[in-house]
Amino acid sequence: SLRCHRILIFNPVLETVDFVAPNGRVVFRTCERERDCVVFQMGSADAERALAVAKLVENDVAGIDVNMGCPKEYSTKGGMGAALLSDPDKIESILSTLVKGICKPVTCKIRILPLLEDTIHLVKRIEKTGVAAIAVHGRKKEERPQHPVHCDVIKAISEAVSIPVIANGGSHDFIKEYTDIEAFQQATAASSVMVARAAMWNPSIFRKEGLCPLKEVMQEYIKYAVRYDNHYTNTKYCLCQMLREQLETTQGRRLHAAQSTQEICEVFEMGHFYEETTAILEAKKTSLKAKIQDEDDRMEDTDVIKMAIRFDKREYPPQITPKMYLLEWCRKEKHPQPVYETVQRPLDRLFCSVVTVAERKYRSTIWDKSKKLAEQAAAIVCLRMLGIPEGKLNEGENHLINKRKREDQELLPCLKIIYSFILNGSGYIKPLISGRTAISNRDYV
Repeated sequence: SLRCHRILIFNPVLETVDFVAPNGRVVFRTCERERDCVVFQMGSADAERALAVAKLVENDVAGIDVNMGCPKEYSTKGGMGAALLSDPDKIESILSTLVKGICKPVTCKIRILPLLEDTIHLVKRIEKTGVAAIAVHGRKKEERPQHPVHCDVIKAISEAVSIPVIANGGSHDFIKEYTDIEAFQQATAASSVMVARAAMWNPSIFRKEGLCPLKEVMQEYIKYAVRYDNHYTNTKYCLCQMLREQLETTQGRRLHAAQSTQEICEVFEMGHFYEETTAILEAKKTSLKAKIQDEDDRMEDTDVIKMAIRFDKREYPPQITPKMYLLEWCRKEKHPQPVYETVQRPLDRLFCSVVTVAERKYRSTIWDKSKKLAEQAAAIVCLRMLGIPEGKLNEGENHLINKRKREDQELLPCLKIIYSFILNGSGYIKPLISGRTAISNRDYV
């Protein structure tokens, strides 16, 4: 979600990377162990928003997938999922933007269209966007799991394109154990198989030696859920998918009534494991807090002026920052330009910056998720202590914006002459900086 920020939060207690919404809710959590195998699937109806999300996560996942086959209303009413199947231009735009905009492989998942020739035409358009593979759920938008999967259509797609085709939709008709995965692959002539519901029912479906007893699988899953502090509602949902027809048993009803991870553990006779594991995590958290405090103490300098400040770019006009205001003030007062010294705390990978202005030092006591944000916070502390405007939207007239507008107006006649030379071929003057209007004469030769 674009509402998240990569508080790289590297989470030092769980040793995970957490993507956190402004309300503190963890939207996506991953770790180093799965970096090279987890593909992040998103739903989107907007190419630029899809790219923004992909850029947010690409360094922590193996690839990006766009779900263009989900038939659920929560997806289609926003123009996402299967709604995209009727808008191939938008499909092409989203996938082309992602392929060009990120370094990781991009894939997509679709459903088949009512007519085979339309489906083939669509997948060929998708292939031209440069995606690494395409997953095909062998059912139409209106069909559900009880309807048979169209293996013949997936096979025709596999034969029509040169990129890998991933067959999907075989859980109900085909896949009950590992050997069935191979049978589904052969029936569809696909490069590989995507398994969804059968994997939720029993994740050991991928075990060549055969399925593990469900009790063992559920207990192992619960261990991961506790160790990585998974939200209990998600844990409960996944366990209900595994229990299926056993939901009406005593154990199933107790699971359905559970309102916390601890209660879930007690349902499966794992209360002792929960207490042990949470105690270990709490002790680790306490130890880390002590180490962080030690590092903060080492950062203490009686000569540094400190305030608890965090920079929020939403409070400032586009392209105007506190650092710009501070630099402008230093130039006006004929001081040396500000000097920023930024350090990263190894334990949680957060940053703190100290800015030196007119031989005085300033910093925020709040450690931030990036070097840039920490420097902006330090600049704000300095500006506020000096009583200087920092450029916030609520400060009224913004002199930096006005200054840029004046520069634009002064340079516009000059720029028109320069570009007329270029367009008419009557000169050899070329701009050294593109994409800008507010530039100085020295930007041209």
